[in-house]
Amino acid sequence: MSKVEDFLTAEQEQAIVSAIKTAEKNTSGEIRVHIEKSTEKPPMDRALEVFYFLKMDLTDLKNGVLIYVAVESKKFAILGDEGINKLVPENFWDNEKNILLAHFKNKEYTLGLEKTILEVGNKLKQFFPYQSDDTNELSDEISKG
Repeated sequence: MSKVEDFLTAEQEQAIVSAIKTAEKNTSGEIRVHIEKSTEKPPMDRALEVFYFLKMDLTDLKNGVLIYVAVESKKFAILGDEGINKLVPENFWDNEKNILLAHFKNKEYTLGLEKTILEVGNKLKQFFPYQSDDTNELSDEISKG
């Protein structure tokens, strides 16, 4: 088993997918979680590569958010597309990172991801409320590299 498979159990992965579905229920925004073994790059640089690889930049309203985790490297990043970045308060992403970091330090990976996803969903709902013609533009499943 690799570090990626050991990071979350199948049940924990489903809990995170459920959190994504819940967070996206009231918004047109899109949230993805990507987990990989390691990176030598700064986490924001790698997150940006993954963001484009997952085609998260192609959402209509530019309101995709990626939570990137490199398990073995013990690095993570939260990256929002330009549509959401223009609207959230200046310290919003730092606050979200602090929530994740506090839980990760206690090895509460699932809880940290769930709380962060739901917080991001609430902010997306504020700026990008659900519309009756909204479609789920990106998969809710966790991607792995």
